[in-house]
Amino acid sequence: MPELAEVEYFRKCWAPGFKRRVTAVELHPKARIFRGCDPLLVQRELTGTILRGGWTHGKQMLFGFSGGRWLGVHLGMTGELAAEPAGFAPGKHDHLVLHQPNRSLVFRDPRLFGRVRFDLSQKPPAWWQALPPGVLDDGFTPDRVATAVQRRRGTPVKAFLLMQEFFPGIGNWMADEILWRCRLAPHRKAGSLSPAELRKLHREIRQVSRSALRIIGERWGDLPDSWLFNHRWKDGGHCPKTGCALAREQVGGRTTCWSPGWQG
Repeated sequence: MPELAEVEYFRKCWAPGFKRRVTAVELHPKARIFRGCDPLLVQRELTGTILRGGWTHGKQMLFGFSGGRWLGVHLGMTGELAAEPAGFAPGKHDHLVLHQPNRSLVFRDPRLFGRVRFDLSQKPPAWWQALPPGVLDDGFTPDRVATAVQRRRGTPVKAFLLMQEFFPGIGNWMADEILWRCRLAPHRKAGSLSPAELRKLHREIRQVSRSALRIIGERWGDLPDSWLFNHRWKDGGHCPKTGCALAREQVGGRTTCWSPGWQG
């Protein structure tokens, strides 16, 4: 599933269409991505508008159009945004296409776990304004992490990091990377972390997020081999710190990769 940095990368895929008019909208009206949303309203209301800009918040995206029109996008597991040539003919998995004179902006999703929202309002929609502070926002403080721990003391720290109400944008690989850097076993209960461990957790959440945005979010670059990321994807990987075999198991319902010899 796309995480914080991947979502920012896909937002930028539509950036060439900012400040440009949408001349036509094509969509698959029965596609599951429009659940809770009227696709024909989306088609009617966005045709002829100007795409003002786009923003990300964790795993959520919001695109603003002229006339107080807002398109929210969640990529789900397999969704992605792309800019295709003008006159692009949608394929089976291209469920929403915004045509412009010089390009076509596409939302494709083979497995249909993504979602589109549509709102008409002069200000950003209420659901967007209600989102918690992002992990790189000023409001994301060590005290906020400590308060979240008090509400989820018995939760394994791996599952804790995946709670979007506290850590928007942090997904499976980022959580494993953060815990590896903090030398925290994923099974540890969140309530067992010391004040020093919580401060380090806060620092590494922000550091991993900044670095991922710089490398993946900017250009879909490759993360360095000094990260856990490149070693975690299949059985047989080894810890970049110790050289010992990595473990793969289910923690909090998610496949988790960690280094028993490093994460005490």
